[in-house]
Amino acid sequence: MIKNRLSEIMGYKRIKPHEIVELTGISRRTIYNIYNDKTKGIEFETLNKLCFALDCTPNDLFRYIPD
Repeated sequence: MIKNRLSEIMGYKRIKPHEIVELTGISRRTIYNIYNDKTKGIEFETLNKLCFALDCTPNDLFRYIPD
């Protein structure tokens, strides 16, 4: 199972969802869905923008947890 950690990272860095929207240009709906773990996938371009805005790597945003 892949665990999405966007909300954890944003909380740690004290960044609000609307700030990520402004920094990345990603739609509010997309950020909401990723933040609330309601997506089945993520585009590489979106992942790239999130990593740039949060100064992190994809490995920071996602964790693999064996079932």
